[in-house]
Amino acid sequence: MLARKSIIPEEYVLARIAAENLRKPRIRDQPRKARFIAKSGACNLAHKNIREQGRFLQDIFTTLVDLKWRHTLVIFTMSFLCSWLLFAMVWWLVAFAHGDMNASKIVRSTKWTPCVTCVRSFTSAFLFSIEVQVTIGFGGRMMTEECPMAITVLILQNIVGLINNAVMLGCIFMKTAQAHRRAETLIFSRHAVIAVRNGRLCFMFRVGDLRKSMIISASVRIQVVKKTTTPEGEIIPIHQLDIPVDNPIESNNIFLVAPLIICHIIDKRSPLYDISASDLASQDLELIVVLEGVVETTGITTQARTSYIAEEILWGHRFVPIVTEEEGVYAVDYSKFGNTVKVAAPRCSAKELDEKPSILIQTLQKSELSHQNSLRKRNSMRRNNSMRRNNSMRRNNSSLLVPKVQFITPEGNQSMPET
Repeated sequence: MLARKSIIPEEYVLARIAAENLRKPRIRDQPRKARFIAKSGACNLAHKNIREQGRFLQDIFTTLVDLKWRHTLVIFTMSFLCSWLLFAMVWWLVAFAHGDMNASKIVRSTKWTPCVTCVRSFTSAFLFSIEVQVTIGFGGRMMTEECPMAITVLILQNIVGLINNAVMLGCIFMKTAQAHRRAETLIFSRHAVIAVRNGRLCFMFRVGDLRKSMIISASVRIQVVKKTTTPEGEIIPIHQLDIPVDNPIESNNIFLVAPLIICHIIDKRSPLYDISASDLASQDLELIVVLEGVVETTGITTQARTSYIAEEILWGHRFVPIVTEEEGVYAVDYSKFGNTVKVAAPRCSAKELDEKPSILIQTLQKSELSHQNSLRKRNSMRRNNSMRRNNSMRRNNSSLLVPKVQFITPEGNQSMPET
């Protein structure tokens, strides 16, 4: 409005607006890096331009199991409806060819025997088809020995119905008992940590099972997925590297009766050997964790997956303990499953730590000094608080004391003091 009224020149207003726009930094959201495995364990991969679609029909049972539930239920319903309608048409044609549809002929002839009794329309043929395939047998419609063709159709429909029942019921059973359903109760910590354990830098995460039924022969495998370039210039977008897991058991299996902290020692064989705390945020890598085992109740092999990217790895943290002993029973507090606390850890890489072991000693000494200082401050604060409480209590007690009062009589004699 000021520029329109010519109080401030329009050129000055436009220059001022342009200068303010230049001063404000324009922060653009960086495109989020696509992760190979989601936190829920789903593979973030899209298959495109598949020309040979017929290969999926060669393994029709697996294709039916892999379909979504709504598609499976539609196929389940349509398979029975189509078979009933198909054989209803066959039964109608058998009755029509034998002349069972001619009501006047049946009435005039007392010795007329139809192929199927009470089948005089397509609706009755459809009902008879359902009774044959589902073996209901209401009693109104039944087969006779008049038509050998009808007996052949009856045998054929029973065979087709048994095959259809076996395939569809097996598909439904396999979908309800899929291995990844059991993996829903296998949980991983949302963040992984890097801290010192037994004098070595270690990559750690926590895994647990919410069910009381155990996972037999459970094993944990860790892989690093990152984009690499070979010396010849070939770009490998998904380069997978196995990293070992520190397990004192020779069989490499874990006893997952309670939540466990899985540890990977960062040594010369580890892809994290050259990475420091400052370099971790800029690393384009993803650590995939795979937990495999056999379900105790069903005997089906299950697999649970998750992944950790650089932003989800906390340097210098440690998981809090969640297993306690209460009245002779070990109790697990899952509310603290992913909680971590800061601990003293060198910010350098494991390679630098191996070359200069004094860095770890200095870090531990500094943490010990800081811990002692914090204890001293805490003790001094407690002493000050206790002294203040004592002083306040003394003041309160002194204020409660009643002063002595003396009364003087007119003759000048002093009376007894009263309190």
